Amino acid sequence: MALGDTRYRIDRPFGSWPQYAGKVSDVVVTPDGRILVLLRSDPYVDPDNPCVIVLSPDGDFLGAWGDLEIADAHLLTPAPDGRIFVVDRDMHEIIIFSADGQRIGGIGTRGGPGAPFNHPTDVTIAPGGDIYVSDGYAGWHVHRFAADGTHLGTWGTFGDGPGAFREPHSLWCLPDGRVVVVDRCNHRLQVFDAEGTFLDEWTGFRRPVGIWGNAAGDVFVSDEVPSLHRMSQDGTRLGRARPMLNGAHGIFGTPDGTLYLAEANPSRVSRLTPI
Repeated sequence: MALGDTRYRIDRPFGSWPQYAGKVSDVVVTPDGRILVLLRSDPYVDPDNPCVIVLSPDGDFLGAWGDLEIADAHLLTPAPDGRIFVVDRDMHEIIIFSADGQRIGGIGTRGGPGAPFNHPTDVTIAPGGDIYVSDGYAGWHVHRFAADGTHLGTWGTFGDGPGAFREPHSLWCLPDGRVVVVDRCNHRLQVFDAEGTFLDEWTGFRRPVGIWGNAAGDVFVSDEVPSLHRMSQDGTRLGRARPMLNGAHGIFGTPDGTLYLAEANPSRVSRLTPI
């Protein structure tokens, strides 16, 4: 597979784990190199199985957690200090776990819609430590919090104009602090400053879904064509490829350029290794 001027070897499926109920919803790499796979299940009919699978860098099963704490796993992100932030979408909460999977805190009112989340979708951490949450399945906002969880601000309205959203599905902070929001049902990405002032719009997607950025400021975006796009931090498209069958709900990478894709249908992880 080629994405711009980089070619990749595709390993699919990557990793192995016990056959728990739930489909792959996201994948991330922790600061210590472990790979976390998030499984989404239906809490009304599925058994209480673990939601977070822990793999070695080679894909070997190391353990699992989150069976009792997470009801509706959607996306997750690792913090530089090792904490794991998990979006529990239908419980309207961002749950904070220690590196070994122990709940240590949360943002939002669990089970309380509108306080402040209404089915949130994603969470990301800015270089300065602020926390941003896209609130997108029943809301149309982005929320900003200080590192200690203090609410600093909210922006967004329903619609398709600048700064409006129809479904803010995921988001990422660039190295300079700008916030890139995947506005899925408007088929675009929107770029804001740290306080939520609209700066730019990037188009050329069909229902974009997941986003991840490297240290150089390039961002990788999956959409439902399905395609994988590589964009520079000024919005220039650097490449486009089709490395998955039906689309990647989540995407994450490592400093050496390896990419991991979380595919729900069929449920699996794909690894893209530069060659």
